[in-house]
Amino acid sequence: HQGARSRTTRKFPTHHLTAHRTPPLLSVSSAVACLRDSLFGTIPSAKNTNMGAGASVPSGDAAGTRQGYLTKLGGIFKTWHKRYFCLGADGKVIYTKQKGDQKLAGAFEVSASSEVLEGSACKIKWPKDATFTFGVSTPSRTYYFVADDQATKDDWVKSFSDAVARCKAAAPASSGSAADAPTKGFDLDEELAKKLLSGPHAEALARIMIIKETHPGNLAMKNFDFEYFAGLSPEDQAALIQCVRSGIENADSGMGCYAMQPADYDRFKPFFSKVLADYHKVGTDAKHVNDWTLEGVDGLPEDGKLDLEKLGLPALSMRVRVGRNLADFPLPGAMSKDDRVNLEKKMCEAFDKLKAMPEYGGGYNSLTPGHPDFINEEQYQELVKAHIMFKDMAADTYLSTAGIASDWPFGRGCYVSEDKGFIIWVGEEDHLRIMCMKKGAILNDVFDRLHTAQGVVESIEGLSFAKSSDYGFVTSCPTNLGTGMRASVHIPLPNLTKDGTDKKAKEVAKPLGLSVRGTGGEHTPIGADGTCDISPSARFCIKEAEIITALYKGIKLLKEKEEEAGDGPAPAASAPAAAAAPAAAAASADEDGLEFEEGKLKELLSGPHAEALSRIAVIKK
Repeated sequence: HQGARSRTTRKFPTHHLTAHRTPPLLSVSSAVACLRDSLFGTIPSAKNTNMGAGASVPSGDAAGTRQGYLTKLGGIFKTWHKRYFCLGADGKVIYTKQKGDQKLAGAFEVSASSEVLEGSACKIKWPKDATFTFGVSTPSRTYYFVADDQATKDDWVKSFSDAVARCKAAAPASSGSAADAPTKGFDLDEELAKKLLSGPHAEALARIMIIKETHPGNLAMKNFDFEYFAGLSPEDQAALIQCVRSGIENADSGMGCYAMQPADYDRFKPFFSKVLADYHKVGTDAKHVNDWTLEGVDGLPEDGKLDLEKLGLPALSMRVRVGRNLADFPLPGAMSKDDRVNLEKKMCEAFDKLKAMPEYGGGYNSLTPGHPDFINEEQYQELVKAHIMFKDMAADTYLSTAGIASDWPFGRGCYVSEDKGFIIWVGEEDHLRIMCMKKGAILNDVFDRLHTAQGVVESIEGLSFAKSSDYGFVTSCPTNLGTGMRASVHIPLPNLTKDGTDKKAKEVAKPLGLSVRGTGGEHTPIGADGTCDISPSARFCIKEAEIITALYKGIKLLKEKEEEAGDGPAPAASAPAAAAAPAAAAASADEDGLEFEEGKLKELLSGPHAEALSRIAVIKK
């Protein structure tokens, strides 16, 4: 997922609802129209910009118009780009990436209610080197610009001001406010809509209305019920908005929500039950049962051993983990810096007891400055490289906007046992990620050790894991709720990955109930020899014992598919082969068809970035 970093939430402009002398309340249709433009931009056709099909951008300034380059702040992604603008006498503005381009990059319109903003009236953080700055408000959003010099800025400010004045002079007398406009486009009572859009969460609710239409795959937005929300207390309304903030800020989210308090799944059950049913394909009244007992599980071998050697496989990297949260702290998205530090202190008392036990031993590694077990950046990176420690989560926009990545690196660390086979992360997506790993062939080994170890941790006085009577163990993300468990192996699939990607492996694995990802975790590449991380997809309304057995059964079926994809049974990978240097594999990549000097190419493909460069070469083709 993703020095100290602050929470990287993107501020969303609110002028379209309350500011710049506009009426204090918009109807649903008006609010949605404004938000749609602000979120996704308005890319006009030649027809609605008064340009004929074969017309080009005018070549010179006419009366009441202006053309030229300005640097503009993006509407969705807050980055700055230079664009060529044309302002018409009627207040319509079009812009392209370069002068003379026939393809429009966007357009907007100033109106009688628009304002030209300078100085402190511009409520944004300008680039460090920006000097000649100004803004222009429209009914849908405020546009911010940087000119190349003072004279250019003055000319544009005057041109925009003149355009606004002309719009005011031409505007008919108003006979009503935007609140009088009819409410259309949503199956929502008009009075309820007006009430919601005049309340403290108007901005968030209007965005939810849009995302419901534009991104139906965002499950939190899809299942957000406005009538249910309206019936909540002000405190609960604010808490539910915090839960769905990530989905509001990231419209492309698949889930779109995180629990913020251990009781949220029960507190907001009418909302979360629908989200859980949608994602996990269960009923809204589903109840989870936790059970680690293997006896009687369908598919378990007669001797009770989940032995990979019986499937013709060598020793593989095996890992089982569970996500756990302490009952007496907020979940990571709602934690303060002090909460994070205090939770780490509490867990260190538990780690002291583990260190004293011969079957565990080891030590704790803290990223919190001033902590007795503090490790420096170099030591931290060594643990990350060894896949023992997690990375800074700030780069993950979903975790950042949910507040989960805040206050890095305070309250973050990991306990590692003496044999490095038992690890506990502190302060990632959940308070704790408890995991066991081993290179071997008996899945029971890591499963049983994890069951015992998590029991040892919870038995320590003062520690209690958050749990729901209906939903099992509580996790930040609804995708992990219930067991919080992920059981996986790293297995080479050279035939299913012979195109250099895991696409075919995913296609084959999905019907088997398996997930496929890179060996470094989610969104990481597969190994150079085709090694993938394989795990059962289910977490909720499935027992722990069923998950580990499902992994065994899935591996058996996936191995059969792997053999079918080749010319025969895939050779069993030996440990040395699985650990072959990626540079050697990459150096043998097909060099035909690459427009690159051969000697230089061979030099690159034998260097430290050989694997990455080889993949780039393939993707180019």
